[in-house]
Amino acid sequence: MKILIAADMEGVSGVVHWDQVDSTHSEYARFRKLMTGDVNAAIRGVLDAGADEVIVADGHGRGRNLLIEELDPRARLNCGTPSPFSMVQGVDSGVEAALFIGYHARVGAQNAILDHTWSSSCVAGVWLNGRVVGETGWNAAVCGHFGVPVILISGDQTVCAEASALLGPVETVVVKWAGGRMAAECLPPEVAQERIYEAARRAIRRWQEGQAPEPFRLPPPITVAVELVHSDMADRAAIAPGVRRLEGKRVEFTAEDVPTAYRTFRAIVALARE
Repeated sequence: MKILIAADMEGVSGVVHWDQVDSTHSEYARFRKLMTGDVNAAIRGVLDAGADEVIVADGHGRGRNLLIEELDPRARLNCGTPSPFSMVQGVDSGVEAALFIGYHARVGAQNAILDHTWSSSCVAGVWLNGRVVGETGWNAAVCGHFGVPVILISGDQTVCAEASALLGPVETVVVKWAGGRMAAECLPPEVAQERIYEAARRAIRRWQEGQAPEPFRLPPPITVAVELVHSDMADRAAIAPGVRRLEGKRVEFTAEDVPTAYRTFRAIVALARE
């Protein structure tokens, strides 16, 4: 049984400000250690529940956050950028289920710590086949393309509700309760990590018993609409072949499958950031 653990940073308990997840700030060192602790808790949980193999995808920023020297040695780490499947790198390697650790809600969500979708500086909204999604939905769709269900998510109460509404009976671990974009009631790390461990064990057992969500599959073709923050970002994004300008700040394209759509979206964001 091969499991993917896809990790982000904004959903780690205690994180309430960009400084804490910014590699140029002194606070970052503390929180990359906590991120590693959350991932280790998930690794222990899935292995204790019977998993044979675990791969981890470091999905925050440039993918250089998890402390490999402190990572559970029974797992392997995908890190660095760019990689073909970015936040869920390794999903195409025979993975049977995925866990999302440290995730955050989509851009525009209320009472959600550091809500954004891929880029806080340039993306104002994303729709897949007409349905609004955040990083949870995007990455779940990539997993679904390969027949991989997302069986657990950890983060604040808002991303957990977002995942449940989109994916169905996913195991959720609320590690903080957001009262705004940069304020939350947070569990101490040791408590959060114990809850992640126990939830990971439950998620594997539920999946084995047929009680976990089905893979999140989108029927092709995949139409992706992206709302950007400024019109000049849409000017640049519209340069990409196959991208249509819908209005001042919104572009759209259609792809034959989710992996192609995912790569095209990432290219649009890279152009918009220039």
